[in-house]
Amino acid sequence: MNNEQVPPMEEKQVENLALVKKQIHRIDSFDTFLGVTIKDVKVGWESYGNLNDTKSNAVLITHYFTGSSHAAGKYKHDDAEPGYWDSIIGPGKAIDTNKFFVISVDSLVNISAHDPNVHTTGPASINPDTGKPYGLSFPIVTMRDFVNVQKSVLDSLGIETLHAVLGPSMGSMQAIEWASAYPDKVKRLVSVIGSASSDPWTSAALEQWTIPIKLDRNWNEGNYYSGKPPIEGLTAALMFITQSALHPKFFAQIGEQLNYKPLEEAASKSILAKHSINQWLYDRAKERAELMDANHLLYLVKANQLFMTGHGDSLRQGLANIKAKTLFIPSADDLLLMPYHAKMAHDILRTVSPDNTHQYTELSAGLGHLDGVSAISQQAQLIKSFLESDASNTYSEKIDE
Repeated sequence: MNNEQVPPMEEKQVENLALVKKQIHRIDSFDTFLGVTIKDVKVGWESYGNLNDTKSNAVLITHYFTGSSHAAGKYKHDDAEPGYWDSIIGPGKAIDTNKFFVISVDSLVNISAHDPNVHTTGPASINPDTGKPYGLSFPIVTMRDFVNVQKSVLDSLGIETLHAVLGPSMGSMQAIEWASAYPDKVKRLVSVIGSASSDPWTSAALEQWTIPIKLDRNWNEGNYYSGKPPIEGLTAALMFITQSALHPKFFAQIGEQLNYKPLEEAASKSILAKHSINQWLYDRAKERAELMDANHLLYLVKANQLFMTGHGDSLRQGLANIKAKTLFIPSADDLLLMPYHAKMAHDILRTVSPDNTHQYTELSAGLGHLDGVSAISQQAQLIKSFLESDASNTYSEKIDE
């Protein structure tokens, strides 16, 4: 196992935070939770702040479904946008890089397999045994595998415990799995817009994302790497994902900007013409699809569908393993991972570990699921207080209306 720095990213000061360096971590042989060995695993990672002498100030950020390890900062001065949680990660911010060493890792089967700033192993990778892309011969992977790859990165840095692990959406599942699989290594857990387990409704909703890909003639049972990729199927899947992650109130705002009308001229003259809002959604998805891989999306969906905290016999037992202080932050308007997911996990934890501190609050910014990414600063002070409080397990419930 080793880490490599990817050139030519230089560390220069941008405002009060250095430009981010992308690193690569390699694992010669990785055994999955389901018992399959993957050779030459590669993932990207980045960090912010400095590790202290005792290596006790590490905070792990676990990313969402279409995200990556780029949680904060910029790679270049002229980048259009910083990392997705830049509003709460940095000097003096909620996750204070003057105090904490913050680290984030690209997931296995990361959807952005063709993004030069993402490094991941998955179906699009070359199988060292065949010299060809894995395609659907790549083994099924789980949240536990994402966690264990992250653990390998931390082990390589000599980090034995985490001051905290935090993540939104799919990242919250990894964060919860960390606290359950390695209870003695995690002191604090923050689950944002997340869930402790897939349920029938969520599994069915996720399945819808896979259908356009499988219906695209270019998908070819996953064997498209020597030909045309199923871009249209992937674009349609991303349209579903984007709509699922947003709230009708946000779509109404976009509709006003586009001057959307039910009886638009083009749409009323051709069955093939798109309404303005649908064209906006298509264009947004098509642009993103260029750097993504359709098979990787299918594998991520499967990992989400297979998820239950602890990967054991019951959700209750998986949550009972957790020793960490917890903070659950769903979005009140979330239509993808509705607040009942977080509330159920919070309530179970109160019964299985009543002596621990378990807190619950909600975001409400009108974006739906995306509140947990774009509006996370709404709960910045609570996150800051939670991270900087002591780690004693004295129960106190906090619910912010």
